[in-house]
Amino acid sequence: IDVNECTNENPCTQTCVNTYGSFLCRCEPGYELEADGVNCSDMDECSFSEFLCQHECVNAPGSYYCSCPSGYNLLDDSRSCQDINECENRNFTCTPHQTCFNIPGEYKCLDPVRCEDPYIQINENRCMCPAENPGCRDQPFTILYRVMDMVSGRSVPSDIFQMQATTRYPGAYYIFQIKSGNEGREFYMR
Repeated sequence: IDVNECTNENPCTQTCVNTYGSFLCRCEPGYELEADGVNCSDMDECSFSEFLCQHECVNAPGSYYCSCPSGYNLLDDSRSCQDINECENRNFTCTPHQTCFNIPGEYKCLDPVRCEDPYIQINENRCMCPAENPGCRDQPFTILYRVMDMVSGRSVPSDIFQMQATTRYPGAYYIFQIKSGNEGREFYMR
């Protein structure tokens, strides 16, 4: 008569399966049977693939979970991260005079545009040099400020934005140039 080793005192750390004349130990999902055939140890699912999580895989007993960096939320698929738009959620500390600008993982408070003499401000992002002012003779007529985010990981070369001259002022000529911020020569115009 077969003795059921599993009923008397379970020799396994997790699940015991009686067999004819012996027994087998089985482990719960997320665990693996050790070489002794009795004990179960946690499987590190994170070590199997680097594609389980978009950001970081965290091993847990019998399982794993994904985590996101600060400024990101874990999506419903439990593996992908999405940037939190603090500006949209009104979760920022900018002054009433500053503009909130969302960037991946955080935000920046941008100070309002200030026009330097001889320029005068004509709206929130445009400065104009009045033609009647002698100091404006060799200066650009207008300066327009635009803020844009550039996501890393883009294939290059890549068009970032386009500017176009107009024929609004007869006899005017246009010079497009990068005035500053290109010391590393990462950007060029065509």
